[in-house]
Amino acid sequence: MLKTIIIDDEKLAIESLTWEIKNFCNNIDVIATFSNPLEAIEGINKLNPDLVFLDIEMPELDGFQLLQRLTNRDFDLIITTAYNQYAIQAFRANAVDYLLKPIDPDELIEAVGKVKKRKGTSDVNYNLNTILEKIILEKKSPRKIPLTLSDKIMLVEPDEIIYCKSDGSYTQVFLEGDRKELVSKSIKQIENLCTGSQFLRVHKSYIVNTDKITGYTRQGGGELYLVNDYVVPVSRIHKKEILEKLNIV
Repeated sequence: MLKTIIIDDEKLAIESLTWEIKNFCNNIDVIATFSNPLEAIEGINKLNPDLVFLDIEMPELDGFQLLQRLTNRDFDLIITTAYNQYAIQAFRANAVDYLLKPIDPDELIEAVGKVKKRKGTSDVNYNLNTILEKIILEKKSPRKIPLTLSDKIMLVEPDEIIYCKSDGSYTQVFLEGDRKELVSKSIKQIENLCTGSQFLRVHKSYIVNTDKITGYTRQGGGELYLVNDYVVPVSRIHKKEILEKLNIV
């Protein structure tokens, strides 16, 4: 039996994947699930799983940051993600499997089958460390961010983005030079694209480039003052994270 841990900030996704594993995968024992990435780190280090299913897009720590904090990396990894983005080729190159949400049972069976074949080889730890090295290099040299407009895809430098605002199933992206673009992606999808450390979700409807913050007021949850006289609200659940990011006591 492969001792397995599932990590995902969405509890419904955990329940769905657990059900699929139970019904479609033999010899897989889900020993723990975590929706909090910090608790997941402790759980992995303590429980020594054979296999981890990891959601790569989580608000408190993304999946790569979580992996970097682990003292125990002696397990096989299957990435789960709602968005097919920059790291997918790195996963393939290093034989780290990934599943796109919603997870297809046949793809789950195939991924687990690959894990079983690899188990007991030296590839497991080597591949996990190699992918981390590649992702760290990616983050040091961030790529341009693709913004899907109605008639084209615009490629922008991360530093061009000031903030993003949800507009239903679309997102308004405010750029340097008093530019604004309506992007045909949800705020969650934009959050997945803006993977640099300077981007922070400060409200359910707002993502901010923290390099563009010029001030902060504590009223209510708080408000952030940005370049070009923009003002963005901060929700109470994100207030502590914002204050820590800005080194405000």
